Formats: sequence, structure tokens, C-alpha cells
Amino acid sequence: MLAIVAPGQGSQVPGMLGSWISDPELHELVSAWSMRIDLDLLRLGTTADADEIKDTANAQPLIVATSLLGAHALGLKGFAYVSGHSVGELAAAALSGAINHEDALRLVRARGLEMAKAAAQSPAGMAAVLGGDRDLVLSTLNELNLVPANDNGGGQIVAAGDLDALATLAQNPPQGSRVRALAVAGAFHTHFMSPAVEPLRALASTISTHPTSVTVISNKDGEAVTDGAQVLDRIVNQIANPVRWDLCMQTLKNLGVTGVIELPPAGTLVGLLKRGAPEIEVFALKNAEDLTEAREFAGRHI
Repeated sequence: MLAIVAPGQGSQVPGMLGSWISDPELHELVSAWSMRIDLDLLRLGTTADADEIKDTANAQPLIVATSLLGAHALGLKGFAYVSGHSVGELAAAALSGAINHEDALRLVRARGLEMAKAAAQSPAGMAAVLGGDRDLVLSTLNELNLVPANDNGGGQIVAAGDLDALATLAQNPPQGSRVRALAVAGAFHTHFMSPAVEPLRALASTISTHPTSVTVISNKDGEAVTDGAQVLDRIVNQIANPVRWDLCMQTLKNLGVTGVIELPPAGTLVGLLKRGAPEIEVFALKNAEDLTEAREFAGRHI
């Protein structure tokens, strides 16, 4: 049984659209998306530097567009489940049929802008705590008034909050752990993002939803969701609430998934799955040169 997963913010790398848009059809598709959301995805995905694509307002639509482009090029039918990490849930929603691709891109464009505004109000950040005892890590975050914004499983918890507190965490990590700062410009999935929720809820209320053709595994609690309206409502609420990727991985295991393909810009979720669900075979679709191998991988699991 095959699942498709879409990565979240922090997975972006300069030039990540390069291999995809050499195909004229895919180039035209990105051009159309760029016009629709008034953002030059082609330039951001080819010549923009790391600092520019770290900007939340740019990173989020670029990541979702890249995932959707990779899925379009892959052209798979018959996969059973789809999930996305954080902003990747919008790519997952589109792939499930809960919303259409254009609406997903409109939403992610607004999401990026609103979250960037929220981040500017209170400078904050995020850092991954790798390894260590889970209870000790959570206790340390609580002492520093940091939020476990992403519980990613596989020995990784992402802390979010005040920059000084994150610096203290990095200088004195919990025993047996190490801390790595993330390339994001805010404390996502925490109360710092509350100002972004209502504007997104208002926009989401104008979007048509549909029963999914592929079951979505939700970041909220790892629940398998097939109601399109519920998929969208959960995505909006998750803006200011923690991501439970650990529970998503557990659900994939419980449902008997044997293979997972991570859409571009791939790598992060495959790494988490290798540690948190090693019994599931994984494939990272990083560039267009991987398509043939990805289809062969899918054929072994569909």
C-alpha cells in the first residue's frame, strides 16, 4: 500500500524548480500558477538565493508549488493515503481532491503572507532537538517557555518561541541531544501565529470542498480524514497548533502502508520515516531525474 507525503517549511533549497521546468508543460504550469497568485515562482525556484526563499511569504507557496509540480509530473493513480507536514498539508489536500490545486495555491499564498505578518509582530524562531530522552526534552522546553511545535517522532522535537530562549537551549541542550536551528522566520504552530488564523479562516470559507478521493492523514492527531471540509478546517486550525507528525507516521504503520514517496523538495520526511517507521520503505523524489525510479518504486506498493 502506497502513501504520498509533502514536506513543510525549512525543506526549501535554492534552485529547486530547476530540473522540473526544463519540461515545457511544467514550465507553463508554473507560469500560470505564478500569475494566479501574483508571485514569481519561476524566479524564486531557480535564481533566488537562500535568504529570499527563507522568507515565509515566499517559502510556503514555493514549497507547495514544487510538491504539486512533482506530483503532476509523477502522474500516479491508485495510492491509498496522502499527508503533508505543516504547509505540506495544503499540497496533500489538493492531491486528495478535498480542494483544487488553484485554491491550494491561493490559500498557501495568503497563509505565507499572514504568517509573515504574525512573525514580524514578535520575533521568534524554531530549532530541532535531535535525540535525548523525550520526557526530558519536553520538560526542558517547558522550563524555557518554549513550545514543542512539531513532534516529529524518530527522536526529533522542534522547539519554537523566543529567540533568547532558543539560544539558551542551544547552549545547554538536554542530555543526549543536540540542537539545530531551522531556516524559518517565525515560531510556527504556536500562539505567535494566532493573528494569521482568522484571515485564513475567512478565505477558506470562500473555497469549495469535496469528499476526498484519497484519505488524508491529519497533522492534528494522525486521524484519517475523508471529509473535504474537515480537511480544510483542520489545516486552518493547525497554523497556531502543534504538528503531530509522530502520530501521522504511527497511523501510516497502523493502516498497513508499505511504501511512501516524499514529493519535492524531498528528504526531510523520508529521514523521519527511516527513524520513526523503519518498516516502511521510502523514496525521496528530489528532481525530475528520479521520476522513472519513483514510478518503479510505486509499482511495488500500489
